Amino acid sequence: MTKRVQTLLSVLAGALVGAGVTLVSGVFADRDPPAAPPSVTKRADHPLFDEVAERVRREYVVAVTDEQLERGAVHGMVESLDPHSEFLDAAEYDEMRVSTAGSYSGVGIEVAERDGHVVVVTPIEGSPAARAGVRAGDVLLEIDGYRVEAGKLTETIGRMRGYAGSRVRLAVGRKGEHAPLQFDLERSEVHVRTVRAEALPGRYGYIRITHFSDATPRDFEGALTDLQAAQAAPLRGLVLDLRGNPGGVLESAVSIADEFLDHGVIVRADGRTADSRFEMDATTGDVLRGAPLVVLVDHGSASGSEIVAGALRDHGRATLMGERTFGKGSVQTVMPLRDGQALKLTTSRYYTPSGASIHERGLEPDVAIAGASNGSETPGQALTSADPAVQSAVQYLRDRSLGTQVALANQD
Repeated sequence: MTKRVQTLLSVLAGALVGAGVTLVSGVFADRDPPAAPPSVTKRADHPLFDEVAERVRREYVVAVTDEQLERGAVHGMVESLDPHSEFLDAAEYDEMRVSTAGSYSGVGIEVAERDGHVVVVTPIEGSPAARAGVRAGDVLLEIDGYRVEAGKLTETIGRMRGYAGSRVRLAVGRKGEHAPLQFDLERSEVHVRTVRAEALPGRYGYIRITHFSDATPRDFEGALTDLQAAQAAPLRGLVLDLRGNPGGVLESAVSIADEFLDHGVIVRADGRTADSRFEMDATTGDVLRGAPLVVLVDHGSASGSEIVAGALRDHGRATLMGERTFGKGSVQTVMPLRDGQALKLTTSRYYTPSGASIHERGLEPDVAIAGASNGSETPGQALTSADPAVQSAVQYLRDRSLGTQVALANQD
């Protein structure tokens, strides 16, 4: 996988699935916790733990509190299970809830750490930052007079959060400007769009989903409606771009797959408890009315993306093009704890409709495209006309009008 920039949406900055954006490092297919947690059997004593804890209390180079020991023990216990289970402190849990909701109160920029600086990746359309003239590539220097430092992205994000109507002052550096630019912004409710669409010549369409939030199904329906209106006729085919999509909210991923399926299983899951064993099925209705569909995937497509891709292929509804996917076939349940904290725990393994598990295997594409992600950390942001994978997918859709075998032959 290419080196990834640690990116946090101003979901994080005012409050992006897989290959999992926890938002950015280790995503999850999320489910609501059971109404009552199962009882935990408590052991009367823990001799090894007690012995080690006492040694640390007495002999460690600096004094350590019992709270520090407890928190460290919890982190170690959970993180020893698998890469996707984790203990979330109150701030991390709050960030996760905001990111999955798809909206927040803030200034509306996506930021990343690059070359020792915190850089604006893009201002979100219609946000206070975008309206004020903040640009992609601007370097954040100060927030309300506090210096912005690399390695403290969470702190930076926290300073940009706030209630709608409150104000925040940003100082940014911009190439070609000799002095920092000052922006006095009023925070507002910002909708983080996970869906981008573009009409393509010949009545074809392109839709990219960056990750699955609660708002993704609504955004997808709106994008598809706009595409069809722009073409003034039913689409002849669609390219669904899930490259670099790490997953996100399970129910939202299932909803997207359901848009193209009339019936059948979308995903099955199996675990130890009754709540962790479930099956989710398609409902009647195909938004494309049977028009051909290509799903673009790569090594960054994980979790919810793999659920969508696997279901559509198993039902013969889509052709997968690109690279082998990441291979995250587990479901995490987020369980609220005391003091605003939470436990994100792997509770299920999921299976595609054919019964296949993609865990640590991934999905092989029907049509391989070397370097499908084009070396980009956020594929699909560039114009589709300059994206070889998108152009290959569109050519495949055009060839499909001559027959499936012709389309496949032209990809060899």
